[in-house]
Amino acid sequence: MVTDDERRQLLAIAREHIACALTNRPVPDHGPASGRLAEPGGAFVTIRLGDRLRGCIGYIESPLPLAKVVAEVAVKSALQDPRFSPLSAEEFEGASLEVSVLSPLQPVKDIGDIRIGVHGLLVEREGRRGLLLPQVALEYGWDVPQFLGNTCKKAGLRESAWKETGTNVFMFTAEVCDEDHPHS
Repeated sequence: MVTDDERRQLLAIAREHIACALTNRPVPDHGPASGRLAEPGGAFVTIRLGDRLRGCIGYIESPLPLAKVVAEVAVKSALQDPRFSPLSAEEFEGASLEVSVLSPLQPVKDIGDIRIGVHGLLVEREGRRGLLLPQVALEYGWDVPQFLGNTCKKAGLRESAWKETGTNVFMFTAEVCDEDHPHS
């Protein structure tokens, strides 16, 4: 679990690293992380302008401390998401950030175990991978088969690929730290 204080720290880390990258300033050294932020883990940083997605990149798993993962993926979300042009300093002023701290992956043995709004999905097949965070299915109002199909599409696969032999489906949970709701 991530504490309320760690949630605030993760959001501050993401915001500070993006701000420094946008202005070509060095990031101040805050010393070593502690608690959950010092432990290895996966995380995604999502950037929104209003209701519009503006960037989202993350690591499913990482040997790096969570604080470093969030710092790295925050900058990548702002500047290197291939779906968008790099975020401008002006856009960043009005952007909201969300940090999703991922649990370890668990293989899906029965799609009945997948809970919309609780689980995110990762689909792997033939060297392709697609991942959708738990909140995505809620945002679009998908049921479990739609969530699976859209995760397959994200991997560049047929929507029905999750049903085929040779496709691996994993689920995970995410603790979401949102600037608009920092304690949720």
